[in-house]
Amino acid sequence: MDRTLTHLGAMSVSRFMREHWQRRPLLVRNALTPPAVDRRQLFALAARDEVESRLIVRRGQDWTLRHGPIPRRALPPLRQKHWTLLVQGLDGLDQAAHRFLARFRFVPDARLDDLMASYASDGGGVGPHVDNYDVFLVQAAGFRRWRIGRARDPRLQPGRPLRLLAHFQPEQEWLLGPGDLLYLPPGVAHDGIAVGESITLSVGYRTPTFQELLDPWFADFASRNELPGRYADPGLRPTTRPGALPPAMVARVHAALSRHRPRRADTERFLLEYLSEPKDHIVFRRPPRIPAPAAFARAARRRGVLLDPRSRLLTGRTGVGINGEFVPAAPGGVPASLRQLADRRRLDGRQLAAAPAACLTLLRDWLQAGWLTLGPGR
Repeated sequence: MDRTLTHLGAMSVSRFMREHWQRRPLLVRNALTPPAVDRRQLFALAARDEVESRLIVRRGQDWTLRHGPIPRRALPPLRQKHWTLLVQGLDGLDQAAHRFLARFRFVPDARLDDLMASYASDGGGVGPHVDNYDVFLVQAAGFRRWRIGRARDPRLQPGRPLRLLAHFQPEQEWLLGPGDLLYLPPGVAHDGIAVGESITLSVGYRTPTFQELLDPWFADFASRNELPGRYADPGLRPTTRPGALPPAMVARVHAALSRHRPRRADTERFLLEYLSEPKDHIVFRRPPRIPAPAAFARAARRRGVLLDPRSRLLTGRTGVGINGEFVPAAPGGVPASLRQLADRRRLDGRQLAAAPAACLTLLRDWLQAGWLTLGPGR
């Protein structure tokens, strides 16, 4: 069903994807009510070891960048202008932020990076730059002035800790207030500057280069495929050019390697693992006690299960990927209950009533890993 969403300017999802997604910006005033996020919460999160955070300070023409953890005493005074605190992965740290992110799930989870929060003092920002991903910028508190333009000149300011454009030429400008939304496709130059204290939420979608995918893809393929045999050339003839690579050697090696081309299933497996891999700083905590298999099955069918907000679960034709691990599908395919769990991030007891025993065993393993929890029940 083609939904119409008020936070997309009352346009249908298909129209937004057709006319704006990866094509052109969209500004929507009073788009939605953002979750309640305040600076104290962000300051506390930035001080934690397991939270990815950055502090950016501008003094005149000089910029400094510090990576977290960032204790409160390391933050500039609130009255100081031109500083910004960025907290990544807010959707995995705050339930309200996690529910807020669900409003953007008309885009596949495989594309999602995370929900980032940006606190800025008056005049704070990260400078003019270009991102290579799609982003929804939602003003949560205060005001921020956004200037955007085409990235005509890719040259960067030398000697900066940030990738700042040397020659930014804005073409449009807006002042966003609480509830306003600005969508930017990849490659749009932009600069957001706080007007007074400001908190902005960014829903970002990654667009990895094929070069980024190449190394881990080859490593994954090589680890799962054994290439038998060894190079041999019993018919080798004497050469008068010992420094030349023999064409017959090239042909023989090429033929051997070509027999082991990756299949579509290999690529899907790699993507299920790669795109569900949590960021390095995320640590799942195992529960102190795990119910026995029969007790878990009864509890799950009574209470349901919930994915941990930080868990990433993707389903494909050949299996599922969860937090960087691949689980192959049974002969009958991926169970409907797992597809529902990936889409809805929760299952109630009724949905598990007919789940096969193997599925319940898998869910119990995920409970033991800290990837999901039992639900509250009815």
